[in-house]
Amino acid sequence: MGLFKGLRGIIPACDLKDGDKVLALVKATASLDFIHGYKLGTAPSLANGLPAMMSTIRKYTDLPVIYDHQKFGTDVPDVCSGELIEVFVEAKVNAVIIFPQAGPETLKAAVNALFQARIVPIVGGEMTHPRYLEGEGGYLSDKAPMRIYTDAAKLGVEYFVVPGTRPESIEKYKKELSKLSAQPKFLFPGIGKGQGGDIAEAFRRASPYPSWAIVGRGIYGEIDHRASAQRLWTAVEQL
Repeated sequence: MGLFKGLRGIIPACDLKDGDKVLALVKATASLDFIHGYKLGTAPSLANGLPAMMSTIRKYTDLPVIYDHQKFGTDVPDVCSGELIEVFVEAKVNAVIIFPQAGPETLKAAVNALFQARIVPIVGGEMTHPRYLEGEGGYLSDKAPMRIYTDAAKLGVEYFVVPGTRPESIEKYKKELSKLSAQPKFLFPGIGKGQGGDIAEAFRRASPYPSWAIVGRGIYGEIDHRASAQRLWTAVEQL
């Protein structure tokens, strides 16, 4: 299932509680040719309602909107494939991010339900922050992300969230997923202001596959959203 208009771009993260600020972000950036979509987080969706946020965003852009439930995939299979999917359909989101920490049965149920609803599943396994995996003091096995990614690919998933703060991880997952998918596609958060990921390095490690930087505070945290996005993209154009 295709999602974006190009093979490389930026996805601003709309993680602001204030719906008016989300709209200001969209209005300022939607006309830039390297902006390929938006990631809508739980703060604006819970504060204002997911269908209402989607309806308002659609007044200003037809670009794909990814819903990030933060974190969808951490409940039993029935919950992650049931009425929540109906909400996503009613809201008319284009894609949903899944971090299936509840296990392979939840992953399978959620992915299949999203495919049936004609919503693109985007699967994540490794996050961007410290002490996530067991080897660095976290709760999850170091082997868990690779299992998640490869299981998702076997279910037909083509889009994957990988950590923009960890270039070596992007390359590792790219190498393995390219064996299972003809053209894996990568989205990487953690770029720029806030978590400090290098946008150019992330794109370099994901090459030659389609890839998109998910940028939050590096765009919405700046006064001039449009200029901030353009500065980030300039670094990518120089690759």
